[in-house]
Amino acid sequence: MGEVIVSMSSISKTFPGVKALDNVSFELCSGEVMALLGENGAGKSTLMKILSGVYTRDGGEMKIFGKEYGDLTPKQAQQIGVAIIHQELNMCRHLSVTENMFLGREKQGGLALDNRAMEKEAKRILDDLKIDIDPRQTVGDLPVSKQQMVEIAKALSTNAKILIMDEPTSSLTSKEIDDLFRIIRKLKAEGCGIVYISHRLEELAHIVDRVTIMRDGQFITKGNFRDMTMDQIITNMVGREIKEQFPRVECKKGKKIFEVRNLNAGRMVRNINFSAYEGEIVGFAGLMGAGRTETTRAIFGVDPKESGEICVDGKEVHIRCPEDAIKNGVVLAPEDRKKDGLCTKLSIRHNLALPNLDLLCNKLGVVSSKKEDELCRKAVADLKIKTPNVEIDSGNLSGGNQQKVVVGKWLARNSRVVIFDEPTRGIDVGAKVEIYHLMNELKQKGIAVIFVSSEMPEVMGIADRIIVMCDGRITGEILAKEATQEQILTMATSFENKKISAAEGEGK
Repeated sequence: MGEVIVSMSSISKTFPGVKALDNVSFELCSGEVMALLGENGAGKSTLMKILSGVYTRDGGEMKIFGKEYGDLTPKQAQQIGVAIIHQELNMCRHLSVTENMFLGREKQGGLALDNRAMEKEAKRILDDLKIDIDPRQTVGDLPVSKQQMVEIAKALSTNAKILIMDEPTSSLTSKEIDDLFRIIRKLKAEGCGIVYISHRLEELAHIVDRVTIMRDGQFITKGNFRDMTMDQIITNMVGREIKEQFPRVECKKGKKIFEVRNLNAGRMVRNINFSAYEGEIVGFAGLMGAGRTETTRAIFGVDPKESGEICVDGKEVHIRCPEDAIKNGVVLAPEDRKKDGLCTKLSIRHNLALPNLDLLCNKLGVVSSKKEDELCRKAVADLKIKTPNVEIDSGNLSGGNQQKVVVGKWLARNSRVVIFDEPTRGIDVGAKVEIYHLMNELKQKGIAVIFVSSEMPEVMGIADRIIVMCDGRITGEILAKEATQEQILTMATSFENKKISAAEGEGK
């Protein structure tokens, strides 16, 4: 580690109804990776948005490379050498990789843009990082993981010496995460100071030098990563001891609630067969692109089915759209909560009420304020949604609290089947445990719980039965208590063995 290149002291920031930062201090040195940790809503992203010029601060002092600065604009921060890679990627999908990398600072060649020079520079940066992407390719045609790499290359093309990464691995495969860590080590060796925000605590040991922990908008502690245990980090993050990372509840397996037979929908959903029972949680594992999300979308009626049957409580139901699924007791908390699960410009109240208007309205179509208030009160209390009131826009909530709103809107419906697609992506360890408890509560009530997760320890820790997919088909099924990571990974990479496991018979 080198000299201090960022020093922030007594930083405060207030949004309507929420004190996001309360006298927070933070330091970053050259040539180090600083993990900035805390629960959703702790203020991590807000602090970094002040450093990168996205937000102005209400109070406090900020020094960058030893020079004191007032409020910055994003362009000023970039010129100083600060770059931020947001959790929600900010790419112009219709433009090429090169055009995205040089957007707003294009190279001129006389009266026209010097496209050849920009492509050459983009290729040099990508090659230097050993990122195999054609700079002429349209960004919208790239998978999310590759878009993430383009964001990193874009940041480095500005000669950034302070790089902020907000949940950079949330959409990456294991191989891509290894590539990212290689790039981080390279940048660190070149003297770049890196702020690393992640809820995947198991990643920290691979790259992190020091840790700063925040909670409820306040600085809690900092120190060398090697001097802290994981239990100490988690306790400081959540303000309480988490006794069990994956709380499991044992229930007696009851009758079959849900069954999918020979479901086909496009290339990524081929001949899917599985069942779900009372008193169990069914986990779907597999690598990215295995077809798990596509399967949930086909079941819920978002994407059209080519063929197949769906049965609830032994009766075939016809689902042509999400409205059909909801009426038949099948609901989905989608993978992309901002795009598909929330109206971020609407309040928490309206997000909770919208899919439940049939329950809240009288015969004349007038919403009962009393029923709406009770629905909102119960969702906030049951899920511990952190908000001053339910009139706050959902887009102003932290990622974990947004996920809770998505789940909360289905609780009033007495649904028979609840499907969670990556329910804990981008949320902190405390919020994860609350989601696990919710899934266990649904399981105890006799509701069929199905969830998709890319985190193998999570699937093994929470699911009772694990279904593995590869390349659009089910390639295996195993009881969680008998599963090993090696077995699941073998099934998840069985590209030549795309058939239904005989273990389905165990489920029946």
